Amino acid sequence: MTMAAAPDRPHVPVLIGSILAHCAPVSRLWVDGTFGAGGYARALLDAGAARVVGIDRDPTVFAMAEGWAAALGDRLVLRQGVFSELDRLAGAPADGVVLDLGVSSMQLDRPERGFSFMRDGPLDMRMGDDGPSAADLVATADEAALADILFHYGEERAARRIARAILRARAEAPIVTTGRLAEIVAGVLPRPKPGQSHPATRSFQALRIAVNDEFGQLAAGLEAAERALAPGGWLAVVSFHSMEDRVVKRFLQARSDGGGAGNRHAPAARIAAPRFADVTRGIKADADEVAANPRARSARLRIARRTDAPAGPAPRAALGLPKYDGPFGRTT
Repeated sequence: MTMAAAPDRPHVPVLIGSILAHCAPVSRLWVDGTFGAGGYARALLDAGAARVVGIDRDPTVFAMAEGWAAALGDRLVLRQGVFSELDRLAGAPADGVVLDLGVSSMQLDRPERGFSFMRDGPLDMRMGDDGPSAADLVATADEAALADILFHYGEERAARRIARAILRARAEAPIVTTGRLAEIVAGVLPRPKPGQSHPATRSFQALRIAVNDEFGQLAAGLEAAERALAPGGWLAVVSFHSMEDRVVKRFLQARSDGGGAGNRHAPAARIAAPRFADVTRGIKADADEVAANPRARSARLRIARRTDAPAGPAPRAALGLPKYDGPFGRTT
């Protein structure tokens, strides 16, 4: 899900300087679990990694990398798949894993991918090339399920109003384009004030998360990274909204200090030995990086170092995953 710049501009990975500085010296095998435009992979190789395995669920990104990847020979290995399987795809214990949880502009900028309401296109939103699309979701989910998706994945307060509007509209004609869905959502919400985002922003985020099971993948991906990392290896995760960052934070807490703080609904689960150490607080981009790359403004980076404790399962209840459990995006 790595962010890509437009084809005529070089891709600048968010917070890569902080990752390289914190994890120095970079060496041996690293896994870029969200390859995208390849910015993190290239930076890691330039910094001293002997080899990088780049993983992405979108097969189109590898065709776009052909022009520069071939020159790296076997230093760069590209594998299609989801990062929840990165331990298997890595092929060997890794000295570092980096995950960028942002949405690729290679996807956002292509109307045919159906991620954005900025330009009309088919309502797809799939990051890979299989499974149900967003059009399938809005055509088949009932009102309660749609409202749950919009509320839990988009933090949309008008979720029920929007869900009712979608059902009314699809009874008249199938909703198959991004433009029509954006109009439906905007039609039941107040006109945005200057500087506010488009009324459909939260709804599109929620549907994308549901279609791609992003929170289920995130939880499984963090567990896969734990399995993939060699003792002393680094895990670096860049997130772009608070729900993702909360999951990463709680995952590292649960595996670094005996189970985290817990709460009355999900008491702390003690583990035999911490699986991560040297856990950072959320690292933000400095003013210079934000000025050069406005996308970095919302980014948070968390880094931790793998111990030699065996990997193992842990309850997901303490991760703060959204509670929706339906036909799209089962996260509980």
